[in-house]
Formats: sequence, structure tokens, C-alpha cells
Amino acid sequence: MAAADTALDVSHWQQHGGTVLQTTASNGRIRRTFVAPSGEKFRTWKECLKYMGSALSTKSAENEDDQKPTQTKKRSGSTNAEKKLPNEDLGESTEDKNSAAPNSGQVFLKKRKPQTDSKHHKKAGSKKRLHDPEPSDSEEDDSSTPNKTGIVMGENDLRRPKRAASAKCLKEKRIKLDETDALIESKPERLVEGEGVAIVLTSGKGNESDQPKRKLLDFIVHDEDGKVAAIEMIGMVPLYVSGLVLPFQGNADKELAVRCEGFAVDAWDIAGYVEGQAQVWLITDMAEYLCVKPLSTYKKLYDHIYEKAMVCVEVYKALSKPDGGDPELGFDDLFAKLSRSFAGKGGHFFSKDYLVSQGNFIASQLRELDSDADDKDQLFTGLPAIATLDREHKRREESFRLLNASSKQVSLQIKDEVSSRQGKGSGNDCIDDDEKLARLLQEQEERKASGQTRRIHQQSSNRGKFYIKINEDEIANDYPAPAFYSADDEEMDEYVLFDENTAVVSPEDLPRRMLHDWALYNCDSRLVSLELLPMLAGTEADIEIFGSGVMTEDDGCGYFLDDNSSTGISSTQQDANSPEGIRIYLSSIKEWMIEFGASMLFISIRTDGAWYRLGQPSKQYSRWYAPVLKTARLAIHIIAMLKEEMRVSRLSFADVVKRLAEIERGQPTFISNKVNDVERYVVVHGQIILQQFAEYPDEKIKRCAFVSGLGSLMEQKHHVKLVTSKKKLIRKGRNLNPRAGLRPDGTRPKPMRATTTKLINRIWSEYYSVDSAKCGEAEDTGDAAAEAEGNEQDEALEASDSEEEKIVITGHVKKSGGKLRFNQEKQLKIDWASKSMGKTAAQEPVYTKVKIRSEEINIGGVITVETEDSSEDPEMLIVEYFYQKKNGTKCLHGRFLERGQQTVLGNAADPLQVFLTDRCLDVNLADVKGTVIVHINKRAWGHATRKLNAADDEKFRAGAKKNEAGDPIEFYCRAMYCPDKGAFLNIPYDSLGLGNGTCHACELRNESQERLCTRLLANDEGFRYKGVEYKIKDFLYCSSDVLPPLTDENEPVEKFKASRNRGLRAFAVCQLLGLKVEKGSKQLNGKNLRLSVRRFFRPEDISAEKAYTADVREVYYSEMTAEITLDSVMGKCEVQGQLLDDVAQECFNHVFFCTCIFDPKKGTIKQLPANVKLSSLKNSSLKSKSATDEIAIAKRKGKAIESEEPVKEQLPVKATPSLSSLDIFAGCGGLSEGLHQSGVAMSKWAIEYEHPAAEAFKLNHPEADVFCENCNVILRSVMEKGGDLEDCLSTPEAEDLCLKLSEEQKAKLPIPGEVDLIVGGPPCQGFSGMNRFNQRTWSKVQCEMILSFLSFADYFRPRYFLLENVRNFVSFNKGQTFRLTLASLLEMGYQVRFGVLQAGNYGVSQSRKRAFIWAASPQESLPDWPEARHVFASSQLDIVLPGGLPYAAVKNTGSGAPLRPITVRDTIADLPPVGNGADKLEINYGNPPQSWFQKVIRGQENHLHDHISKEMNELNHIRCQRIPKRPGADWRDLPEEKVKLSTGQLVDLIPWCLPNTAERHNQWKGLFGRLDWEGNFPTSVTDPQPMGKVGMCFHPEQDRIVTVRECARSQGFPDSYKFYGNIQSKHRQIGNAVPPPLARALGEKLKEVIDAVKSMKAALQIAQSPCRARYENGSQLTSLASSLR
Repeated sequence: MAAADTALDVSHWQQHGGTVLQTTASNGRIRRTFVAPSGEKFRTWKECLKYMGSALSTKSAENEDDQKPTQTKKRSGSTNAEKKLPNEDLGESTEDKNSAAPNSGQVFLKKRKPQTDSKHHKKAGSKKRLHDPEPSDSEEDDSSTPNKTGIVMGENDLRRPKRAASAKCLKEKRIKLDETDALIESKPERLVEGEGVAIVLTSGKGNESDQPKRKLLDFIVHDEDGKVAAIEMIGMVPLYVSGLVLPFQGNADKELAVRCEGFAVDAWDIAGYVEGQAQVWLITDMAEYLCVKPLSTYKKLYDHIYEKAMVCVEVYKALSKPDGGDPELGFDDLFAKLSRSFAGKGGHFFSKDYLVSQGNFIASQLRELDSDADDKDQLFTGLPAIATLDREHKRREESFRLLNASSKQVSLQIKDEVSSRQGKGSGNDCIDDDEKLARLLQEQEERKASGQTRRIHQQSSNRGKFYIKINEDEIANDYPAPAFYSADDEEMDEYVLFDENTAVVSPEDLPRRMLHDWALYNCDSRLVSLELLPMLAGTEADIEIFGSGVMTEDDGCGYFLDDNSSTGISSTQQDANSPEGIRIYLSSIKEWMIEFGASMLFISIRTDGAWYRLGQPSKQYSRWYAPVLKTARLAIHIIAMLKEEMRVSRLSFADVVKRLAEIERGQPTFISNKVNDVERYVVVHGQIILQQFAEYPDEKIKRCAFVSGLGSLMEQKHHVKLVTSKKKLIRKGRNLNPRAGLRPDGTRPKPMRATTTKLINRIWSEYYSVDSAKCGEAEDTGDAAAEAEGNEQDEALEASDSEEEKIVITGHVKKSGGKLRFNQEKQLKIDWASKSMGKTAAQEPVYTKVKIRSEEINIGGVITVETEDSSEDPEMLIVEYFYQKKNGTKCLHGRFLERGQQTVLGNAADPLQVFLTDRCLDVNLADVKGTVIVHINKRAWGHATRKLNAADDEKFRAGAKKNEAGDPIEFYCRAMYCPDKGAFLNIPYDSLGLGNGTCHACELRNESQERLCTRLLANDEGFRYKGVEYKIKDFLYCSSDVLPPLTDENEPVEKFKASRNRGLRAFAVCQLLGLKVEKGSKQLNGKNLRLSVRRFFRPEDISAEKAYTADVREVYYSEMTAEITLDSVMGKCEVQGQLLDDVAQECFNHVFFCTCIFDPKKGTIKQLPANVKLSSLKNSSLKSKSATDEIAIAKRKGKAIESEEPVKEQLPVKATPSLSSLDIFAGCGGLSEGLHQSGVAMSKWAIEYEHPAAEAFKLNHPEADVFCENCNVILRSVMEKGGDLEDCLSTPEAEDLCLKLSEEQKAKLPIPGEVDLIVGGPPCQGFSGMNRFNQRTWSKVQCEMILSFLSFADYFRPRYFLLENVRNFVSFNKGQTFRLTLASLLEMGYQVRFGVLQAGNYGVSQSRKRAFIWAASPQESLPDWPEARHVFASSQLDIVLPGGLPYAAVKNTGSGAPLRPITVRDTIADLPPVGNGADKLEINYGNPPQSWFQKVIRGQENHLHDHISKEMNELNHIRCQRIPKRPGADWRDLPEEKVKLSTGQLVDLIPWCLPNTAERHNQWKGLFGRLDWEGNFPTSVTDPQPMGKVGMCFHPEQDRIVTVRECARSQGFPDSYKFYGNIQSKHRQIGNAVPPPLARALGEKLKEVIDAVKSMKAALQIAQSPCRARYENGSQLTSLASSLR
């Protein structure tokens, strides 16, 4: 019997006349015998209770069975009791348990019985429990004897505290109760008298295990006197538990619970290792209890052990290899992993000091797991992290022991070393228990002392002291629009730089440092003002502000107050004196202060790591710091003003404000000349002013009327009062700076001047030439501003990419509008200098030469004609032929030549370059002003003639003729300018200036008009419309507007950001049944010809669910017919019975399939009847090339092959061999992936500087040689390998890095002639607003990577070239970069085409507009743009060229397209749900693909990769949870309330900056926004975050940011595509990539032109063959051959 039992019950036994005999057994244990007044002896207190109960009862207390101890009694009890208790085997189980007790003298140790998985519950230390060694026979009998309630009492039922035991011995007394006393207002808790009863009443269905399991709710652990005790003390001293006992299965429903008070607990346990969720168990004789929730008064003590359990489980996960951990993890890596884990769970108690302090506990728990481990389990003994944890713990204990030796408050000292003896026996166990007990007591002492210290500090503080906080809403107008902190360099945690042993220090003892190039931001990395943080030490702030900067030693410098600059030091000085230090990120800033004196001003901030005196802020942050400095200067100015007064009290607040309004403009303290504006500024920034007054030593100044007036006004403005206390001791925790989780894989390279060829350097340097006469020493005022925003330029371009504004390219426009001045000299002598060579179509004689003013002009010569504005340059025309009208007037017909400045090139064009156009004009020879020399000669092209051509060009420029005014009269022309096609094309040399009375431009114009005219076919079997023939039974597209949907057409469709595709419909697919021409119509047009058509329904016409699961190319036959007008026809298509196997699932060539019939009246879908015949693909007209061209024309597209010849049928060719491509700035390879899918190119070489992106490219393109180097270094190495260093301009740095390349790398470098295609997207940093006539500007431009990119093209001279960039690449920098890029390619001799495409039109659910520039050699055909395939709203792809001419690469599809838009549901709805911060790299899909897109994107993949999500901080996660799960929901749907974080902070749910600046920023639509299932993704960025440039990043239904794989799918990457690095690197790779479906569409158009050229070359060979007569199309082959020539 335990000592606690005796201490509680002996006195009651003696009250009944009993005595106690005590003996000592041989094993040292004490035995007690209870002797009743009648002489009976009892060995257990249970028997004594029974004896006392029977003595008080009127019934007989004698029981004959007590005299037969060897017999086994059956369970007895009242009938009512048996009905109440379902478990009738309780007595037998108790009997069996007691019968298994050991014999006298043996020690029985209680052990936990393992569950199915031994790792679910592991035995904790100090859980031994001793039992009575010699149970008596009567004890066995009574163990199964029911009490007076009919419930069997076990031994443990009688082990309870004094108060519980004494209550059992009280006599019953009848009292009279009032009626009101008997009323019960609510259900009372069921209170039972023993643990056994509680177990029976809470038993579940079915058989329980040998050791029942229950849950504990609202529990406390206490000693025999009722004082609460820590769970860790269980097993060291007798402890008891009181609380609600619940069934183990099911929810914690209190209605099923019973309360049990004071039952003994013998051991405790930690479980949940495998599940990853810590559990604490309490163990008694009768059951095991899972601790669910402690009583509120016990929560602090329980949290202490639960935190330890959590750490144990996290350490287990981190080190257990079978559970995904790394056993070889070092201590620092273990701490880092735990820090991230606890940060994600909102736990802020965790720190390295805490981990070390619990080192012995954690190590012992994990080592004990080894005893139950099997072969597959991880053994923890001897692991490096565990050994280090032990070692660090011992070192910490030693330091604290030394500290405690000098402390008077510590009443307990502990040995640091535990006895190494591990022998068996009670002696060692007792020593171990004593030490553990002492350690626990010491921990409690420390916590208690810490709490007392805090209370003393709080009580001794000035209770009347408070701090008035500024109003965040009112200072918003004095600060810039929200922006985010970004840093190129890696930053270090400030805690790493300071002594870890100084875990608890005073603020005054912190080290002091300087901070330069700094910025402050909140947990979202948004830049914030220092004003938001309280200046008074000890104030509990309601916001956390972090910082970053360059740390140096404190040199005592500050700001000069007489400096008028906003930051005290000019930017030039800062650039010259940039400090060299360590770039760090700070922990949370606790306070800040301003010190001033003489002419200096110091501002300092304090973290838990150090004090930092602030130097120069970063250029990005300077605008946020300027108001703080201005207000600090203002306070000093006011103090100086008051000091000059004889009586300070005379100046009230209003007087001071009036004087401040009199400050002259231009002074650093000037606010406004309006008193109201000055008062507002002073009040809203009042905290800075008040605190400077509070620190001023003059009491009169401190208590002046101005201070009291300011404080009152601040309170009236509803500023917040924060109660302050004295400074507290600093206890370092984990650094919660958001930069801690954003460490880059490597630092970004410093800008290196681009390696270029001489040609590229000449073009760009001449544009940015330094002209001292124009600029002198002047500096561009916009330069500093542009430089300050340099880091944000790329992301700003990315964000503006989503704005719906037209791109306007400015350029030179003639004031006269190009109107010519005619009939200047009517009496001019003009003579023909040749005989007539034929006649025109109007039978007018044609001549080849004429003499004007004694000057002969030949055909092919260039004449000039003046414009109406004499200040403009005259127009130039190339003569096609001369002719004489029937009235004798002598004329010429010529084609216009456009000066380079008048094209899209603008001022980037060479002044000597002109371009042929397709505009022509008849000119009276009397209006000819003169002639100029224009060289229009075809010349050799390629890498072999590059140098020779460059030398000829240089010679030409040097010798070009000029007139007397100095204007050039000698030009060159190498391309034809086609603004309507956005292209510069080859000159048609063979058809230019023939002098035969025909003009090739006129012929093409007439042919086009004839082809596009509307007419009926023979026998009314069809019609020709816009160049395409339609016959009866053909299939066609028609506008969706003419065929209404099945749903209510008037039902409004709500549109949101990224949801504008809602309600948009693809073209309707119809079959032509008949024609009807209105009577009396003389000419066909779009109105008088009506068509009878059969409608084919699409899946989206039926329902959204049907559209989701059906193929986008599927249509349904119907009996519905309609009559439409001709102008509603949008193109031609094909419908067949089924798709052939050779048609790839992801391909689309206007072929649909139909296998079902739809009845719109009944809404049923059935199998297509056999009598319905549809065309087959084998017989389809779409198989022919001519039909494809017809469809291209019908879709308002140009020809697939760019030329001036009409479309001719071409021979089919075999598959084209892939081009060998070089991908520069390759990223992860999105552009190369799409080109590879199209079958046109194979990536053989790639250059990418960032290591994670380069590794990702290698993973997905193993056939390529990937160079993870600076492209400038590679270009120099390539040119060195080719022996062309004399043409290479590079820096010494590039030269040095070239030497470091291995011979193997150099051998893999390509040489000219090997590269067929160069692709890439060079990053273009902003230099907008810079002065082109400024040396500083040119020095920055020289670092632009596009120069290197163009130099690669210049050196290799590939057959094709493709540049990709953001949409605004065309217009930013005022179009300078775009124009110079075109000029460079044209100078190399390329044909060039430019345009903007929308990725959403090509099969991805994302709004992503990208600018492209195609270039093709003069020997190749220039690819056209791929036609838009999918509907997508508000594409805004127009480019407004100089002169206001609009140009669009493809048609806007907002009004329709062949296919419906791809939605968010199509893209990601099949992916399994994951949580915030999900980090498992590979999981199972869980569900089969549903949509067409999902089937294509999955391919053959069986497992899902990179379905991982960025982890939001606690506040943003709460915001995400509060955003409604509906389309269009964003931050505006958050309630206006404060939420309490786990740190105890109360913060606004709505970010304060958003509502205050919403009007200026379109309501910040989309921030904290959810995606719409039926909408699309916004533009993919490199760092998705809810407050980012594209804030719509929340999953439609799950509370998290979209995952890496979801972003990859939004870009069209197949699920098999792999990414490399951490989650930030993967998001960056995806955000910077070209969507592969868009790249594939571009590749398919390139493949078309290559196949066409091959086809024509094959035709030429056949035409020249002597056996050509064998071919049926001999005449056609001859025509093709002549066109090729």
C-alpha cells in the first residue's frame, strides 16, 4: 500500500476505534495491518472501508465469503447495477490482473503495452511504478466485490487525496431542501466515485484491449494536497489527476464524459512520432489516457511538457530516414529545419537556446525509442545531431551553474554530470529520479522567478505614462504607393554575428553598430515607415517591422542639419563612399530614437541583437525615410523657436503652427503656406515631435503649451494610446524576418559590360553618342529617379503587362501628311531618250528612259518630288516605267521609298537607309524635282561574308555623296517595309523596275481585291467569300452572336479580374445546307446573301460540367437549322465522324469530330445514327495545302509563306529535319520545349547564368550542352575559338573568365555555320528617361544583355532568329531598345517581323502577353504569326505605329475563336488538395484526369511532382482563410476587424495601406484574391504573393497560395517537366519562362515555311529533270520553279 494512502486514511480508521500495526519486510518495504475493534485484521484500505460501511448500515455486515480467501468469487451486485453496467467482466479482469501479481519480495514495474506500430507510443523516462508485493487473499476477493452502488471497486479507486477520501467517510444526514434548491438549470457533469466506474461508463462498443484507452478533457495533475504539479514529476512523487474522462473513439463530446476526481497516475508518455502530431499520455493501473485539453488554470504547466513533446516529434521527423528525414543532419541544419517548421505552425517560443536547454530530455526520449525499434526503424543513438545536442546541453548547464553560484535567489544547485553507472537496482533508479526531480524543480524556480521579475517591473512602472501612437490612415498620403523590398545580394541573419550565449541581456548592454543602404519592411516584405513603430522603450507595439542593410562598425557619423537634401548626403557622394560591410537582415525592431545636438542628427533603431545607428537608406527606401527626417528637423526647428522666446508659455500650439506656415518654400522644414495643411502634418506625425520634446533637458520646453496642445489634438484624431512599461530584459528568440526564408541559391552577378561585335557596338554607341555641344556637363534629372527604380524595373514591366493599354511607338511624322506638290514647272522641257518598249493596259506607249533638264533618268532610278510642306524632305519614288498619256502628258509610275526615320525605326535608323514600300503612284514628269542615288543591289549573305559586307558598308558611309546643303543624296535600300504586316521583307528584285508597263505592287493589289470579292459559284453550288470557297455540305464557322446559347441570354455575367473570359463563346460550327439571294440584288454582299445552316452544338453550349469533361474539339450533331447572313461567316472548318489515330491529341487544324446527336428540346445526347454521314479526314479538303491557305485567309491571316507571289499549290514533303538551335538566357527551357514539341528544332546548346535554371534545363534537355556561365564570357570564347578576336569588344573581366573555361567546355562551343536558330529572351533593365547624349547613360546601356544577344546573331548569322520579351518591351524606354534591336537585325541583312501575342490564345489558362521579333535570312522565308485558336478576352495586342497606323499580329479573339478558353478548372482541378507550406516533392495524383487539358498535360506521368506551396506567415494565412471562396473575392471582402496572433499581437485584418491608397490604384483589385474556377490565371510572376504585383494567387477553394505545379500548368508545362532548386527558384524559373504551347505554335509556323521552301526546291529539281513529263502536274511544276527563281 502506498504511503499516500496511509497518510490520508489512518486518522479516519482510528476515529472508528481501529488500530494500525506496522512491520518492515526483508526487502525494506513497510507493511501495515489494520485491526478493527472486533479484532478483525485487514491488509487493504478497501477492506477497511467496507467494514466501516457495514458497521453504519442497518443490514448485516458479515459476509461468509470473506472467510474463504482461496475461492474465486463470481461477480455479485444488485440487479439495477447490472442493468446500468454493460461490462460484466470487470471483476474477472481485475481478478486476473491481481492474480498475476509477483510474489513477496519482488519488484513489479509497470510497462506500457505497445500498439500496432511501436513508434506510435514510446515509453518515456521515469515511468516506473511499484506495486504491493504480497497481495492477500481477501484482497483478491474484495477486488471483485461491488460497493453499495453496485459498482466494482478496484484498488486504484481508493487511492485518492485527503479531501476525496475524507468525503467518503462522512455520515449521511437528511436535510429538508427548498423547492428552488432542487431546480437544475443545466445538465450537470456526471461525477463518479472512482476510476473504474469512469472507465465502465465511457467504454465503447466492441471488445477493448487489455489496457483500455480514454481521453482526458479539462484535467489537472496535482499532489495529495491539491496543488498543481508538472506532468514530468509523475513517477517521482505521488500525483493524481482530476478531469473529464471521455471515450477514446469519436469526438470530444462533453455529454459523453464523466468527471473523476483524484485518481492516481503512475506514468506518462509521449506518442505521435509517426503521425507527426505530438501526444501526451497519462498511464494508470487501469487505463491509458490521451491528454486532449487541460483546464485553463493548468494550461501553462501543460504547455511546458507539450512544447517539449512537439520538439521531440519534430526532431524525430528530421532525423528518421524512413519518415523522410536525414540521419546525418548536423546540429545547425537541424535547428534551421526546426525553426522553419515551428514558424509555419505559428509557434514563436522556439529558439536555439530553447533547443539546447531541452537537449538532454530530447536525446533521452529518442534514444529510448531504440529499445523497441525493428530492422526498418531509425536508430538515434550515436547520430551527429543527438551527440551535439547532448554536448551543447552540458555546456549550457555548466554556464548556468556558474551563474547560479553567484545568485542569492537560487536555492537549489544541480550536478551537471549524471552518474555514468547504469547498473541495475533501486539505488541507481533513486539517484536518477532525484536528479530529474531537482531539474524540474529548478525549471519551475526559473519560470517563477521570471514571472516575479516581470510583475515587479510592471508594478514599479509609471502607471500614468502612456504613448500616443500615430494614426496609420492619415500618414498614408505623405508616403509613396506600396512597394516591396527586394535585394540582389544574399543577406545574413544578424543573430549569427552576435554571441549566442547572450540569450538574456539588458538593452543597454547590446552592441552598437552602423547600418547603411538599409530599408525597413513588414512581414509581407512591404516597405513601411519607421513612424509605425513606437519610439518609447517598453511599449507593446501592434506591428512587427524588420530591416536589411549593410552593417559596419559605429563611426559616430550622422546627418548635418544644414544640408538641404532629403537624406543628408547626395547620391553622388553615396556612390563614391559606399561602405564595405556585411549585408544582414534584422530581427523585429523593438524601438527607435532620435538624438540631436549642435548641427548633427542621429537616428538609431534597436533589435534584440544590437543597436544600429542609421546611415544612408537604400535608394529604394529613401522616399519612405524622407518624411521621418523632415519631421525630426521640424521638431528641432520648433524647439529652437521656443528657446528664443522669453516666455515659452506665450506660444500656444496655434501660434507655433502659424509660424511654421511662414517658412519659405525651399527650406528643409517647409510644409505648406496653408495653416490647415501645416496643422494636419504636425498632428499626424506628432509622435516624433513629442518624443523629441520629451528627451529635451529643459523642463519648460518639455511642458510647454505647444506639447499639451499637440497631445490633445492627437487624441482628438483618435490616435491610439499604448500603455508603456519599463525596459524589459531581452530574451532572444527566432529571427522572424521574412528574408530568412528567401535566401537565394547564389548571389546575382555584378553588371558586366556586354561583349559585342563591332557592328552592334557601332549601331548602339552612335545612337548614345556623346555630343558635348548638345549636353556639355549637364546631367539628366531623370537619371537618379530611374536608377532608384532599377531593381523594380523587371517586375514593374511584368505587372504592366496585364494592363489593357495600347502600345504606341512614337516616331517622325510628316506635317504635310505626305501630300505632294504638283505642277511646279509646266513649261519644263522633257524628251524621251528611248524608243517605245510596249504599251500599258490602257494602250499607252511605254518608255525606259527620259531626259529632264538635260538629266537622263532610267527605269529603276529614283526621283524626288516635293511635299506641300517645303521644310519636309522630298518624297522618293523608284521608277517602274515611263509612259505617255493619250493627251500627250509625259508621266512615270513609281513605288515609294520610305526614309528610315519615317518607319517604325524612327531615330534609330541609319540616315542613309531607305525602304521599299508597296505604295505606288503616277507622277507627271514635270513635277519631278530631281534624282538621288539609291543602291538596291542584292549581295551575298552569311557568316562567311560578314566581314566583307561590314567593310563595304563602312566604305559607303565614308564616301556617300551630299548636296550643297549637306544633305545626303546617296542612299541604300535592302528591305521592303510593310507596316500592315509589321515586317521588313525581302525586296522582289526580279519584279522591280522591269519597264514593261506593269507594276508588281499593282498586280498583287488587284489580285488580292479579286480574290477577296464575293461571288457565287457555278450552278449555285456555293460561294466565294473573302478568298475562301464554300460549297454545299461544307462546314464553316459563324459568329456565336447569331446562334443564341441554350441558357438565358439576358442573364448577366459578372466579370472580375482574371475572370473576363466568363460568358465568351467560341465560333459556332455549322454545315452549309443552302443559299438564298434576295430578289433584285445586283451585287452580292454580306447582307443580301442568306445561308441555311445546320447547327452543331459544342459541349459548353450544354453545360459547364459537360464542357469540363469533353474534348475541346468535340461537337454534337443536331436537327436544328437556322438562316444566317453572309457577313456572320468567320471561316472554314471540317467535321468528321471520329479523329484518326495519327492526329495528335494536342494538335488542332480546324478539324472537329462528332459521334453523338444532341436534342436541344429534351436535352438528351445519343449515339449518332448510322444514316448521318460526315466527312473523313482522308477525304477532307483540309488535308491539302491550298485549303489550309484558304482557312488562313478566312481567318484574316496572311499567307504562310511571305512573298509577293500568289498562293500556288505545293507538293507534300516528308518531315523536316530539326534545326540546330542555340538558346541564350535559356532559363528552365520553356521556349526550347515548345519548339521541340513542334518538331522544328532541337536544342543543342544553351546558355544560362543562374545555376538552378541551368540545372533544370539539363534535366529536361539532356541532349543539349548547357553552359552555366555569363553569356559575355561564352561569346568571347566562341569568337576566340573562331579566330575573330579582332572583331570582339570585351572587358578584361570577361577575358580572365574565358581563361578559366576548361578545354572540354571550349570544345563543346559551337562555331559559325553550325547554328541554324538562335532563340532567347534577354533581360532588359530600364534606362527610361535617360539622356541619350550622356556618357553615364551609355555606360549603363553597355551593360545591357541585349547587346550580347544581338552580337551572337551577328557572329553566327543563323538562318532564323527569335527574340522574346515582355509586352512593353516594344514601348518602354520610349521604344529605344525595340527600335535599335530592329535596326541591328536589318543591318545584318535579316528579314524582320515584330508583334505581340497572347498566350491565352494558344491553349493555356493565363493572361500573358509577350512581344516577339522573328528574323530570317534573305535566303529563307519569314514565318508568319500563328493564328489565335482559343477565345480570350481583351487581348489588346495592337501596336500603334508612327503616323497612327494600328497593327496587330493576330486578331482580337474577344468576339470569338475556333475553340473555347481554357479555364482554371481545366488546368488544376484534378490535382490533390495540399495545405499551406506543403513541401512533399512527389505525391500520387489521386484522381484520373478529367478535362482535355489535363489529359494532354499529364501525358504518361504516374506521379505528381512539385505540388508544393509557399508558406504564408500567420497573418496572411488568417487573411486567406477569411477570403470568401467565390469568384472575384479579394482584400475588399475582409471584415474590418483586428485579429490576435499567436504572439499576442492585435493586428488589422485589412492591410492599412490598401484602403488609404485604393482610389489611386484601381482599388488594388486582385490583391489577396482567389482564382475563379471558370476564369483564368493572371500573368505568372517569379514570386507569387498576396500583396505582390499580381496578388491573385489564392487557390479557388483551398486556403493557400498556388503551388509550383499549378503555376507550371498555368504556363502549359507538361507534368513531366522538372524544375530545380528551392521553391523560390522554381517559381522564378516558371515565371520567367515562355509558355511552351505558345512556343510550339511559333515553331509550327516556322516548320510550315521550311516545308514550303523544301517543297518548292523539290519542284524545281523535278522541273529541271529530263523526265518531268512523267509527272501529271508538269505545267504546275514549271510555275513553281519559276516562282522559286
